[in-house]
Amino acid sequence: MSVFEVAAQQLHSVRDFLRFAVSQFEEAGLFYGHGNDSAYDEAAYLILHTLHLPLDTLEPFLDARLLETEKSVLLKLIQRRISERIPVAYLTNQAWQGEYEFYVDERVIVPRSFIYELLGEPLQPWIEYDELVHRALDLCTGSGALAIQLAHCYPDALIDAVDISLDALEVAGINVESYGLQERINLIHTDLFTGIDTSYDLIVSNPPYVDAESVAQLPDEYLHEPELALGSGTDGLDATRQIIQQAAKYLNPHGVLLVEIGHNREVLEQAFSELPFTWMSTSGGDGFVFLLTREQLLGEV
Repeated sequence: MSVFEVAAQQLHSVRDFLRFAVSQFEEAGLFYGHGNDSAYDEAAYLILHTLHLPLDTLEPFLDARLLETEKSVLLKLIQRRISERIPVAYLTNQAWQGEYEFYVDERVIVPRSFIYELLGEPLQPWIEYDELVHRALDLCTGSGALAIQLAHCYPDALIDAVDISLDALEVAGINVESYGLQERINLIHTDLFTGIDTSYDLIVSNPPYVDAESVAQLPDEYLHEPELALGSGTDGLDATRQIIQQAAKYLNPHGVLLVEIGHNREVLEQAFSELPFTWMSTSGGDGFVFLLTREQLLGEV
């Protein structure tokens, strides 16, 4: 009899399932990089979501007993998380970026960009008033998360959201509709700036940036994400190079470019030593997101 068959017979309460899931996750050596930081957080989230309980309220339900149908569904999800190494966001079709909830599946990477932390007030040294952003562009939009957050931070802006993947844009469409932003967010199927004929006050991008060596060493959980959205050439900067080289053409005077590049700061600064990058402070540190203005890109300052 397998451990899951025994569990189905002997586990009864939320507390039982929480302990069991944490133990199994720890024993399996799972990787947590898609929204949760530990086996406990992952187990608590999976249990609360599956039982349709408030995600921020565990304590009152710990001694509640589960129905047999609830046990069956929950054990299957715990087993899949372990045996298939599927990120929990794909098991629940739910991901969070800040306070915003998004639908996700394996057509898009799980949203986890630092850029959303920088929208609005943190950009005021460069964009004094949110009302000054009339047009914004989200390159490599994926699930549409950043485009939606742009729309909320800049209520007067029209947003173009670009992705090379039609599959990703289908998911983005689900999220845009969920937030009722169809009139403000335009989803565009193209490769970066190809075919774009508009200029913008703000361009943001969380492009693929994992270098080839790191792609080869990614934990199994990341292999469920679209490869196209992760790797970007030998040094991870293929997409970023194109963005830097072309962005000025698509920025209005005093327009701002904001790009996330993972752990590639040193390589990027060597490749573009002439550019005065501003490295933005985020919850992950100050080396993951850079800012350049149109004038800096053109060498005018």
